[in-house]
Amino acid sequence: MFTVMIIDDNEQLQNEIGNLLMISGYSVLKPRTFDNIPQIVKENSPELILLDINLPNDDGFKICTEIRSFSKVPIIFITSRNTNIDELMAITLGGDDFITKPYNTQILLARINALIKRAYPNDSNLEVIEYNGLKLNILTSTIEHSGYSEELTKNELKILYYLLINKEKIVSRVEIMEYLWDNSMFVNDNTLTVNITRIRSKIEKIGLDCFIKTKRGQGYIV
Repeated sequence: MFTVMIIDDNEQLQNEIGNLLMISGYSVLKPRTFDNIPQIVKENSPELILLDINLPNDDGFKICTEIRSFSKVPIIFITSRNTNIDELMAITLGGDDFITKPYNTQILLARINALIKRAYPNDSNLEVIEYNGLKLNILTSTIEHSGYSEELTKNELKILYYLLINKEKIVSRVEIMEYLWDNSMFVNDNTLTVNITRIRSKIEKIGLDCFIKTKRGQGYIV
């Protein structure tokens, strides 16, 4: 699953773009503080960054320059500043695209998709995760094993994805709920239990038993 980081101090805009991206199959990161964005990028390694120019501390141009000192991650500037000089600076400093606000959401999504495909033409690992006989297809939201498959809901996909990227480690219930919350999906304790039960049932239907193990008082592990 490709992860997009939205660096914008307009929380409403962050949520709107984030929801659009998640519906389209992306994972989303939305920093709420802007005093150390390059470090946040290092720690999370997103596959693409949406970056505003006007931010509370450093401006987007400086942040782009700092990110480019250690990463080639695609960066799309999204900003209300629409002069030729702003666009020239954005591209000169390492930006890959420049989109002005207000924008058409479908055009924005098309540009993100196109840039992702150009940047990661052969990276199928971000679309399919395989572990212990189970194949999770991110793009189709399905699990497969031995010729059998089951469809997952959005929450089920996110939960199983998070467990798989943390395979062989115990993941607490709180961690899972915080991960979903960061991706604009609210899941309480009871809902999480229901989702885990449904995921286990679907995995058993395709022929894998005890794939998700419960560690009493600690969480889950695959």
